[in-house]
Amino acid sequence: MRHNKAINHLGRKSGHRKAMLANMATSLILHKRIETTVAKAKALRMYVEPLISKSKEDSTHSRRVVFSYLKNKYAVTELFREVAPKIAERPGGYTRVLKTGFRKGDGADLAIIELVDFNEAALASTPDKKETKKSGTRRSRSKKSAAPAAESAAPAATPAEETPAAAEEPKAE
Repeated sequence: MRHNKAINHLGRKSGHRKAMLANMATSLILHKRIETTVAKAKALRMYVEPLISKSKEDSTHSRRVVFSYLKNKYAVTELFREVAPKIAERPGGYTRVLKTGFRKGDGADLAIIELVDFNEAALASTPDKKETKKSGTRRSRSKKSAAPAAESAAPAATPAEETPAAAEEPKAE
């Protein structure tokens, strides 16, 4: 039974597990997205999110604490210079795990884990909140208030009126 066992041991001894998670966290920070199994992605999320939170405060102490976990100075530099400013306002949830299917050889569940603010495709597809804001009220307006607005607008020609005129004109070649 697994009562009160918080971490997934991933079938490894503690030294191997810590080294593997440190290497995966380094790759995630440097490349912003990696592909792995779902179990490793969830374990990595628990490992790397506190480090990203720690990077919000750029001090010597926090850099040394993060370095003790990552053991790669390039990843620490990338985390504090590139990642931390982008996630400064975000209160948590810095990573996203997307399930991608099954591995061909052994049928393992595969997933992509990525940093949320660095996925340009997802950021481009989501419209800004300012653009989608509805104007006015949701209640229907009375007919009287809508009628003067329609009369004051310039009368537009209907498509039925335009087509006979366009058909009669000779086309210049």
